[in-house]
Amino acid sequence: MAEPFKNLAWDDFRLIKAVADARGLPAAAAQIGVNHSTVFRRLKQIEDTLGNALFERHRTGYALTPAGEEMVALANRLDDEITAVGRKLAGREPTPAGELRVTTNDSLLIHLLMPLLAGFRERYPEVRLDVVLTNQALNLSKRDADVAIRATDQPPENLVGRRAARIAWALYGRAIDFPEPGDVDQEELKTRNWVSLGDNLAQLKAVKFVQENVAPERIAYKINTVLGLAEAVEVGLGIGHLPCLIGDSRPTLVRLAPPDPAYAADLWLLTHPDLRHAPRVRAFLDYLAVEFGKLRRFIEGNPPEPVVEAVAAEV
Repeated sequence: MAEPFKNLAWDDFRLIKAVADARGLPAAAAQIGVNHSTVFRRLKQIEDTLGNALFERHRTGYALTPAGEEMVALANRLDDEITAVGRKLAGREPTPAGELRVTTNDSLLIHLLMPLLAGFRERYPEVRLDVVLTNQALNLSKRDADVAIRATDQPPENLVGRRAARIAWALYGRAIDFPEPGDVDQEELKTRNWVSLGDNLAQLKAVKFVQENVAPERIAYKINTVLGLAEAVEVGLGIGHLPCLIGDSRPTLVRLAPPDPAYAADLWLLTHPDLRHAPRVRAFLDYLAVEFGKLRRFIEGNPPEPVVEAVAAEV
C-alpha cells in the first residue's frame, strides 16, 4: 500500500479527518473551508487511489471502515508532528517581505483600495506591490497573482479566502438633473437616457434590468468597465446603476432609488491554499480584512452612523 501513499498530500489527510470528525460532508467542508462538492469529489479520488473504502455511508452519517480508522490514526499523528514543527518554527518566521502580486479591477482600486495599499506599504515597507488590473480571473495556481480582490458571488473553488463585505448597487443620476431625487417617478425614469455595462457583462442583474426594461433607443452608452460607467453618468450621458461605494463618493451624483439587494455582490479576498501562510500574503489579507471591516457600512451602501455628541449635564 506504500505506492498509493505517494499520491496523497497532507490536505487529503486533513479532509479524511474532517469527514470522520463531522460524520458528514457539509460540516467537514465548512470545517476545512472548501465546497461540499469538492470534498465529495476528492474523497472519492482518495478512496480510488488507495483501493479501499474509508467510510460507510449510512442515513445517520459517515462511519469509518477499518481502513478509514487506520487513515484517521495516521492523520492524527501527522497533525501532531506538523503542529510541533510549526511551534518550533513560529519564532523564526521572517518579516513580511518581497514582491506581492495583487489582481483586482479598476473601480475597486480607485474607489476603495488605493489608500489601503498606501497604508499597508507604510506598515510593511519591505513588501513591494505589483497590481494587475483586470476583470478576468487570473490563474493563482500558476502564480499569475498571489492575491485576488474580487466582487463575486461564486469565488473559484480552488482558492481560499474570506468574504469581507457585500457591495451594494443603486441607481444614480446627476444631482443637477434631479434636485429632489426622493420624489422621482420610477416608471418615468425608463423614458430617460440610460448608460449600461456592455453585453460581455450581461450576467450582472443590473445589466439584465436595463436589457429587459429600457427601450434599446434609450440606452445611450455602453462600456465594459464600472469605472467608465460612473464617468458616463457624471457627464450626463444617462442614468445608470453603480456600486454605492462609487456613486456615493461623487458629490455630483444622487441616488434615484434605494440599493437593490438583488444587484449586490460579495467582496472577496482570495489566495491559493499554498500561499495563505506566506508571511507577505498573510499580512496583506489580515490588514485588508481589518480595513474593510472599518469601511463595511460604506461598502454596503449604508449611511454613516450618526455622531453622538456628549452634552454636559447642567448643574
